[in-house]
Amino acid sequence: MRSRLAIRLHALLEHYFPERRVFLRSDKDTRFIRLRPHVQVIALGGSAMLVAWAIIATAIVLMDSIGSGNFREQAKRDRQIYETRLNHLASERDTRAEEALAAQERFNSSLEQISRMQSQLLASETRRRELETGIEVIQTTLRRTMKDRDAARAAENELRLALTETPGNGMLDGSDDATEGAVNMLSTVLAETAAERDQIMADAREALEQADEMAFEIRLMQDQNDQIFRQLEEAMAVSVKPLDKMFRSAGLNTDSIINQVRRGYSGQGGPLTPLSFSTKGEAPSPDAMRANRILNQMDRLNLYRIAAEKAPFAIPVKNAYRFTSGFGYRRDPKTGGRRLHQGVDFAGPVGTPLYATADGVVTHSGWSSGYGRLVKIQHEFGIETRYAHMSKINVKSGQRVSRGDRIGDMGASGRVTGPHLHYEVRIGGKAVNPMTYIKAANDVF
Repeated sequence: MRSRLAIRLHALLEHYFPERRVFLRSDKDTRFIRLRPHVQVIALGGSAMLVAWAIIATAIVLMDSIGSGNFREQAKRDRQIYETRLNHLASERDTRAEEALAAQERFNSSLEQISRMQSQLLASETRRRELETGIEVIQTTLRRTMKDRDAARAAENELRLALTETPGNGMLDGSDDATEGAVNMLSTVLAETAAERDQIMADAREALEQADEMAFEIRLMQDQNDQIFRQLEEAMAVSVKPLDKMFRSAGLNTDSIINQVRRGYSGQGGPLTPLSFSTKGEAPSPDAMRANRILNQMDRLNLYRIAAEKAPFAIPVKNAYRFTSGFGYRRDPKTGGRRLHQGVDFAGPVGTPLYATADGVVTHSGWSSGYGRLVKIQHEFGIETRYAHMSKINVKSGQRVSRGDRIGDMGASGRVTGPHLHYEVRIGGKAVNPMTYIKAANDVF
């Protein structure tokens, strides 16, 4: 069966590819090469495969060339879109920075206004106390004057009674001169008493008028105090509530922070203390209680302002930058697993200035494994910030820095793929999302 099939196949090949001979002639002899049918089939197949490979390769090259041109165009378009987006973000960042600066100026202006209102409040309270004291003096004088008037009237009545009884009681002799002298003396005394009585009554009326004027002034002063109180209460509500929200949004316990700042306060003037008014054993007046509530809110606002300087609510990069990586888990290109990215990355040119985000003390300044050039700053409330991959460090360990101080420059030291700042915030040694603080501050400043 196999031999028959082979014979048929050979006959078929002989029909289409008859045996051929290629002669090679030289000067001495002639040789030939026999090309059997299956050799011709193999040669034809190889040639066809070579031509097909050349066609396919040419098509691939052409398609790749066309595709690469489209890819380059797409890359250019993406780059233009990306640059436009970066410019928009930079413009928006500058706008936010200007708004933050304006908000800070408004905040300082509000503090100055509150200080002036506090001075006016204290002055009005002093004036009110002086008016109350003046009214008491006037009332005492009026009571004494009325007593003197009553005594003068009684003396006048007694003199009149004595005059009527004098002729018949034998106290005076019958001499006309003596009687006339006694009458003249009594008339003089009565005139003086009447003049004194009239003066006392005039003084009493004047005292009453002054008392009415002072009462009117006290009512005006109370209205002014009420207006000042309302303005102060509105200013406190507008100023304290956003700060309280900022700290709570950052996950900080506001009561604990306030108590800690109050215990460690060392600034000029000290915290505000409540007013103490002399009440002569009586309960404090509503105005005094209202003033103390406002002073407590002002004290809380002052402590919040101090705490805001000590917590990292600022952004470490003020120049143009790109936000390239956020806080959270991401894939490790080396191991293929997932690892926690414990901070946020701000990309920019090498040498971009970097700033401290809060007051604190530098605890590390130097090289640290994958961090490269690293600066650690310890702040209040158990908060630590880290600035990694720097090209230059401007601070030393143990140095105290304030928010906004330049601590170094952006670089690409350590384990990096390009120049950027790796910024971390840690509380009690545990990494937290720095954007929580930055976004919380954007709502206030």
